[in-house]
Amino acid sequence: MRYIESVQIMRKDIPNEDIYPFNIESLKHMQNLDFDHDITLFSGENGSGKSTLIEAIATAYGFNPEGGNKNIQFSTRNTHSDLYEYIRMNRGIHHAEDGFFLRAESFYNMASKIDEIGGIHQYYGGKSLHSVSHGESFLNLVLNRFWGNGLYILDEPEAALSPTGQFTLLKKIYDLANQENSQFIIATHSPILLACPHAKIYEFGEEGIHEKSYRDTMNFALYHRFLNDPAMIQRIFEEDE
Repeated sequence: MRYIESVQIMRKDIPNEDIYPFNIESLKHMQNLDFDHDITLFSGENGSGKSTLIEAIATAYGFNPEGGNKNIQFSTRNTHSDLYEYIRMNRGIHHAEDGFFLRAESFYNMASKIDEIGGIHQYYGGKSLHSVSHGESFLNLVLNRFWGNGLYILDEPEAALSPTGQFTLLKKIYDLANQENSQFIIATHSPILLACPHAKIYEFGEEGIHEKSYRDTMNFALYHRFLNDPAMIQRIFEEDE
């Protein structure tokens, strides 16, 4: 199920392409980005633009830039870019009944807002998200609050999770997409999440945004090299010396 089918950056409306975020190399080359899979993954180095774009997509869709569903509106600090104002979104014919924007860096603030609202903890595992570990709170949110028939936009959801937790998250994402009419757009560094079956992967870099197979992504190549040659760590230290 695709609730967002594609997005474009409306370049003719941008007042100055030499300022952030319009000067990010990957975004400077971006034309139309298709979401023709139920699960789309953004990969790339820090600063490559993947989180900037995913934030803009979420905000343009109507989510709070700091995370939550459309009914959770709060602002602790206005740090999101203006990119969302220059996004043209092609929506699917179906309307999402549920949705959530999970943003790792502002998760604490979102959990505090849920406590402030009160009376809704049953939707988040039956307890305050602050009363369990960071990783447990992430999983409680996803396992209990993601109800299906929804659009779920996740920015680095692996940030608080162990490898075991990432596999649990991956299974939930896959089941919601394949059995519960859900769409996911995810920015991630995790080689575990990038391995999601039947997902589309876009890798962000200085030459633009390009579709990649799992084994052709930079993250897979680096982790594969390390696991097959752990001694590379020693060579890195020797290079520094």
